[in-house]
Amino acid sequence: MSILEIIIERIRREGPISFRDFMEMALYYPGQGYYTSAGERTGKTGDFYTSPYLSSLFGEMIAGQMEEMWQLLDREPFTIVEQGAGSGLLCRDILRRLQANKEMADNLNYIIIEKNDNIRDLPPITGCIFSNELVDNFSVHQVVMQEELMEVFVDHKDGQFEEVLRPARPELREYLQELRVTLPPGFRTEINLQATEWIGSVSSILRKGFVMTIDYGYPSSDLYSPGKKTGTLVCYHRHQVNFCPYEHVGEQDITTHVNFSALDHWGRNHGLEYCGYTNQTYFLQGLGLTRHLRKLEEAGKKNVSDDSEKLLFVRTLLMEMGNKFKVLIQRKGIRQAFLSGLQFPERLL
Repeated sequence: MSILEIIIERIRREGPISFRDFMEMALYYPGQGYYTSAGERTGKTGDFYTSPYLSSLFGEMIAGQMEEMWQLLDREPFTIVEQGAGSGLLCRDILRRLQANKEMADNLNYIIIEKNDNIRDLPPITGCIFSNELVDNFSVHQVVMQEELMEVFVDHKDGQFEEVLRPARPELREYLQELRVTLPPGFRTEINLQATEWIGSVSSILRKGFVMTIDYGYPSSDLYSPGKKTGTLVCYHRHQVNFCPYEHVGEQDITTHVNFSALDHWGRNHGLEYCGYTNQTYFLQGLGLTRHLRKLEEAGKKNVSDDSEKLLFVRTLLMEMGNKFKVLIQRKGIRQAFLSGLQFPERLL
């Protein structure tokens, strides 16, 4: 059976399922979901682009931040845990830069784990746990505020999916209460409980060091503003954007914006301290991307084919993607210290 048939059959047996369960099946059902079936996901033949796909310089800049973290940890043996590595391009670019530092390379351990791996199975580490475009693909609950908070469920009738509302379960109400968020009548949004569980798991294996989360999203003050009253869910299919998760089931990406205030809040609850928050443009500028490009040009070592392509890369990474993507860094077991990528901070409310 196709994933579409599998979901319909489950609804037939059990009745309406939560949107969270629908999204989880559409993306991750073994062998049939969008991310668990064969096929290209990024690039021209895929459905979207990511920063590592655009240029190796993105990974080189991140590596520079990790090198600075290693120095702040007194140059101890350093473990990098990358969760959701995808094609491995970012890992390749980070290691290429770090291998130039022989002392760090000799004390470096790089671990890749995927979404279906339990990060709690890793031993305690000293170093950096990081992800790029991971949390936005966690399956989310959708809620709508009426006389009380209602959760979106998915039914299937007369050959099509339809949504039904049921009173929200306690943990969804408690999520908003923890963040001191009051939704106005008619407001629809997503609640990512998996993200709060994930940040707790990350903290549990970090003995000392940093957590770096790169993704597109907002703090609560923006996420629950009037301009987001219909939520942030977006679907990508062959580089076309749509807002209907019930089309191209199993063949399109389904994403939602990350609540960085929630990652900070639940991170603190699990022993992580706030280090800083900024957008990707400021982060890369703080790490010297523009200066690095200039040096490459002067040395004649170009990572792109010509000047026009270089300008397009900078414009895309720094402007189009850079202002949408955010960087949150948290720390554990280390005093507050200066990080170059955070020298142009944004406020996290």
